[in-house]
Amino acid sequence: MSEALPRPADDAAAEELPEYPLPRSARCPLAPAPAVRELRARRPVTKVRIWNGSTPWLVTRHADQRALLPDPRVSDDDLDPGFPHVNAHRAMIAPVTPRLITNTDAPEHTRLRRTVNGPFLVKRIERMRAPVQRIVDGLIDTMLAGPRPVDLLTAFALPVPSLVIAELLGVPYEDHDFFQRSGSLVLDGAAAPEEARRVSGELAAYLDDLIKRKTDDPGEDVLSEMAGRVRDGEMSHTEAVHMGVAMLIAGHETTATMIGLGTLALFEHPDQLALLRETDDPKLIANAVDELLRYLTIVQTGVRRVAKEDIEIGSVLVRKGEGIVFDLHAANWDPEAFPEAERLDLTRPARPHQAFGHGPHQCLGQNLARLELQVAYGTLYRRIPTLRAAAPIEDLSFDHTGTTYGVHSLPVTW
Repeated sequence: MSEALPRPADDAAAEELPEYPLPRSARCPLAPAPAVRELRARRPVTKVRIWNGSTPWLVTRHADQRALLPDPRVSDDDLDPGFPHVNAHRAMIAPVTPRLITNTDAPEHTRLRRTVNGPFLVKRIERMRAPVQRIVDGLIDTMLAGPRPVDLLTAFALPVPSLVIAELLGVPYEDHDFFQRSGSLVLDGAAAPEEARRVSGELAAYLDDLIKRKTDDPGEDVLSEMAGRVRDGEMSHTEAVHMGVAMLIAGHETTATMIGLGTLALFEHPDQLALLRETDDPKLIANAVDELLRYLTIVQTGVRRVAKEDIEIGSVLVRKGEGIVFDLHAANWDPEAFPEAERLDLTRPARPHQAFGHGPHQCLGQNLARLELQVAYGTLYRRIPTLRAAAPIEDLSFDHTGTTYGVHSLPVTW
C-alpha cells in the first residue's frame, strides 16, 4: 500500500520533498536515479517538488502507470493550472501553442491523431526497412574508410535518424544541420527560454514554407499528406506546421540518443553484445531493441499529466487539479514487472516496457524508432565485429538537462 506524504499546504513538509527530476548516479550512469528506485520501493505514489515549487504526485510502479495512463481522468491538457510543466519555457509557451496530439484529450486528440497516424502504422513503416538498411550500410562504409577513433554519435547515431526522418517527412536533407541543432536546443531544459522561443519560431517558419510548397507540388511523403489534409479541411495549416515541427524534433533526437547510449550499454555488457554481433535472427534483434529501450529509458523528465477528477491509487487520493508525473525508468526497472530488472538481458520478453509511454498518448513514432534501432543494432556490430569504446565510461559526459538522457559523445575504434 502507498503512504501519502503530508499535503503540500504543510510548508515544512513541502521543504523536505525530493526535487524532481532526480539525477542518475555518476557511478552508475545507465541506471535510474537511486532515490527514485528507493521511492518506488517505499512510497510508489508520493509528492515531489519541481522547478517552480509546485508539488505534483510521482508515480513509479509499473502496474500503477499501466492503470493510470489510459485513464480518461488523467489529462494531457497543459493549460490546466495544475499541469506540472517540465520547465519555465514549456509553461510560458503553453498558452500560445496550438492544440496538438501532445497537449489534448479525446475527442480532439482522437481527431488529430487520426490525421497523422497512417504513415506510422506498422505496414507502412516496414516498407522503409530496405531504405533504412541502405542508409545504415552507407554510413558504416564511410566509418570504415575513415580515421580512428571516431565519435559514433556524429558519424553514425545522428545521421541515421536524420536521414530517415528527412526521407519520411519530405524534408531536404541538406537542411539537417539546421533541424538537428534547433531540435536539440528546443529540448534542452537548460536553454534560455527566449532562445528556445526564437528557435521554435524558426522551425515553425521553416515548416510553414515547406508545407505551402508541398500544397502546390506534393510528393510521396508525410508533409505532402498533411498538406492534402489541410486542403481538404481535415486539419488547419497551423496544426500541420506544428505537427511537422514535433515530428522533426522527436524523429531524430530520441533515436540518435538510443543508438549511442544502447551501444555504450552493450560495451558495458560484452556477453549481450556478443549475442547481437553473432545473430541475424530478426526476432532476437527485435527483442533486443525492446530490452535496451526498457533498460535505458532515455526520457528523463517523466510523462506529465493532471488529474481531472479525484483518483484513488492504493491508499493515496490524488485530487482534481493536482499534477502527476510518471517516472518511466523507475517503472521499467520495477522488479514486480521485470524480475532482476537491473540486469540487461536481450532475451527477456521486455515488450510491456514503458519507454514509449502507454495509453492513447503512446509515442506516435514508436514503430519507426523500433525499425531504425533494429537495423542499426542488427548491422553495426556484425559489420564491425571488433567495435569497442575508445574511452572509459567514467570519462564520458552525459546529458542531464534535456528531455532525453544520453551521452554527449562516444569515441569508438575497432
